[in-house]
Amino acid sequence: MPRIQFILITIFLDSLGIGLLVPVIPDILRRFTSDAAEVSLYYGFFLSSYAAIQFFASPILGSLSDRFGRRPVLLMSLLGAGIDYILMALAPTLSVLFVGRAISGLTGASMTVASSYMADISDDSNRSKNFGLIGAAWGSGFIIGPALGGIFQTLGHNGPFIAAAVMNLLNFGFGYFILPESLAAIYRRPLSLRSMNPFASLMKVLKPSSLSIFIWIYFLVYFASQVHAVNWTLYTQLKFGWTAWQVGLSLAFYGVSSAASMTLIPRYLLPYIGEYQLFLVGMIISSLSFVLFGFIPQAWMIYPLIAVFALSAMTIPTLQSIISKDTLPSEQGELQGSLVSLGSICAVIAPFVFTQIFMTFTESRSGYYFPGAAYVAAGGITFLALLFAVPHVRRRIRD
Repeated sequence: MPRIQFILITIFLDSLGIGLLVPVIPDILRRFTSDAAEVSLYYGFFLSSYAAIQFFASPILGSLSDRFGRRPVLLMSLLGAGIDYILMALAPTLSVLFVGRAISGLTGASMTVASSYMADISDDSNRSKNFGLIGAAWGSGFIIGPALGGIFQTLGHNGPFIAAAVMNLLNFGFGYFILPESLAAIYRRPLSLRSMNPFASLMKVLKPSSLSIFIWIYFLVYFASQVHAVNWTLYTQLKFGWTAWQVGLSLAFYGVSSAASMTLIPRYLLPYIGEYQLFLVGMIISSLSFVLFGFIPQAWMIYPLIAVFALSAMTIPTLQSIISKDTLPSEQGELQGSLVSLGSICAVIAPFVFTQIFMTFTESRSGYYFPGAAYVAAGGITFLALLFAVPHVRRRIRD
């Protein structure tokens, strides 16, 4: 269906835009300073600012889509992203570059609206499958983005920015002509400052209810999943002596495996075991795999373990589906915005937590050398989430 294709392309472009910049950000920053320490400092700010802006922007875009519909907000986000990438490509100063990055965090929050659109057009028979496709599209962007970024950089330092701008503007044109509205007028609701306040929205979804426990589980599972982004390079290079190329190859295999899992499992396994059971199985596989990543003794074992771990890729999409089905159509935007805000909080906090664990257990003065400690911690967090989930899932299955 064209509308599903458009949503998946939009999400793909969101993650592709992030991936495109990964290999070129240091060189971009060196245009403005030659101090290596400043480059490292600005690099950290450049990455974290995106997640921080998304925390505030996601509920705003979600609430706007609840009021005015998904289509206009999605199209404006794509148009804004295209213009913003051009701004960053031509940025004459570091300040302008960071302003552009802040705007990209705002337009990148279109993930909220895209997820709301997908929830609008889904039902109980295909909701998990459709959220799985979202995960596959997002993961594919991260796989392809860094490679394309390196290729487009050969055209000049602004090549990746121009490429991202062109792709977003083309998708805007595609959506302008083919994308129908998904939220009927009867389900739209007035704007309120409370619904656009990220803290108020989070308090609303986290307050005690039949749904809040699954929101907390989402937070724990998403937080644990950040360990790969934070520790993978540090861990594999220290423990196995991997080069940057070997790290990139393993991450590409991880991305391909996860995308395949999120594409195939909903089609061939979900109809037989059910949504709730698939969610629990995914958490079990995820928890055990994290622990095994921490203890794995030889580098060649990484690849078969990644293949097993990829079977848990549907955990978050099925959890999104479980949460989404209990939410009114008029509140989907606010809900998805809150989930993205939670993910942004994880993306800001997790690097500090997991790198600190890694440093503590690899420093000579620590007294105990264990590079995989962060992965074991992630496994423990996921197992804790599983313990919370089991009684509530059993109750829902009975009901």
